Amino acid sequence: MNAFPPVGAHLIAGDWVTEGAAGTSLSLNPAHPDEPVGDYPIGDAGTASDAVGAAVEARPSWRSLPFGARARILEQAARLFDERADDLALLCTLEEGKTLAESHGEATLAAETFRYQAAIAKMSSERIFPNNVPGETIRTVRVPLGVVGVITPWNFPLLIPVWKLAPALAAGNTVVWKPASDTPLLSVAIARLLVDAGLPDGVLNLVLGPGSMGGAMVADERVDGVTFTGSVPVGQRIRDVVTARNGRVQLELGGHNPCIVFDDADLDLAVAGAVGGAMGATGQKCTATRRVIAVGNVHDELLEQMAAAVEVLQVGDGREDGTEIGPLVSAGARTEVAEAVDVALAEGAEAIVVNSTAPDGPCYYAPTLFSGTPDLTICRDEVFGPVSTVVRADSEDEAFALANDTEFGLSASIFTNDLWRIDRAVHELEAGLIKVNAPTTGSEIHAPFGGEKNSSGHAAREQGDTALDFFTRTRTAYIRPGTRR
Repeated sequence: MNAFPPVGAHLIAGDWVTEGAAGTSLSLNPAHPDEPVGDYPIGDAGTASDAVGAAVEARPSWRSLPFGARARILEQAARLFDERADDLALLCTLEEGKTLAESHGEATLAAETFRYQAAIAKMSSERIFPNNVPGETIRTVRVPLGVVGVITPWNFPLLIPVWKLAPALAAGNTVVWKPASDTPLLSVAIARLLVDAGLPDGVLNLVLGPGSMGGAMVADERVDGVTFTGSVPVGQRIRDVVTARNGRVQLELGGHNPCIVFDDADLDLAVAGAVGGAMGATGQKCTATRRVIAVGNVHDELLEQMAAAVEVLQVGDGREDGTEIGPLVSAGARTEVAEAVDVALAEGAEAIVVNSTAPDGPCYYAPTLFSGTPDLTICRDEVFGPVSTVVRADSEDEAFALANDTEFGLSASIFTNDLWRIDRAVHELEAGLIKVNAPTTGSEIHAPFGGEKNSSGHAAREQGDTALDFFTRTRTAYIRPGTRR
């Protein structure tokens, strides 16, 4: 299992299972789909049930393990992430398509997340409250949620799993993990790393296969909570199933993130932020800049400079030096982007620039910048690719109204040097992440992450010290001394 790329396998109760109940499938390199990265087994509902059973069996011993022992395993996982960063980054680029620089960045942040959550595990989460009864104290303690289902996407296949796995494990939960089918071998590599770090059998169980496997795990009444990152429709179905049995659900869903640029902005900074936010990682980020709202006279110059920047982006294989934008994750993903662009053109959007450096291949899509109006479908629906639209606003009020005119509320940014506008943005933009003079993308591991409206559920935020809130239950104890004898 230490081979590179790793051998595709489920991990159930500490055993690596290379045979799939529903056969096998290939993991493809989107830069060269005719060159498979490797194969992996496909599980079914029975595989998911076995994994949940293993997590249930391992729960008592893992929960009773001292917090320091759990923290040491996470610290060892961080060290192994550092040691294997080159292999992990290369595998990430091979399966997902992003550049090696982006993949290395993910590996680094994943290691830091393990370290951070290990440190949080060593800090007391207990609180003492005063009481009106003399001599009596009130004490709160946190206990693990139980068996947690983790369902992760393909666009950040190193970092998002660690966002969820690290606090879940640190808090004393056992896990059943269903990753996206586009990055299965990388998931095996992460699971192998955690086993090598000392994670006991059954604490982490990995199942590979289609979305129906995730559905079977979600429907299992032995699963106490589910944390999911993915599409809005799937997230809503998960919410309905889990909450029907009074389980806990954490959802991170889509986004249609606005970037407002005012005429007092540093234009060089704004152009770099808007283009990087829209096109970075091939636009395959929930926090990507989907709409750029140019206010007043800045519109024409901003559009011209953004077009010039998009035109020279270097598109190609993420392993090659100089590549800034890789392929989309699959041919199907490219088709979805192309169809959305066709609709935009039919509705009257103007393609200001279409990048000409993209090579031939079924997964490549040329970064494209549109000029249009807010009523375009592409300005309403999330398009998961290197496409963004610049719209004009005639006033500050109109700009803020356009920014909030969406079902989503994940991220938003504003470029201005006006402190009053900055304060207004912080209080009025309907988004969980608000960036000032910075791209809509990017976050820090020690700060809460999550959105509003249809971008997130109502459970606790991910990342930071708030990450433990979802994975624990709070108990309140009233402690009164007995009679002294």
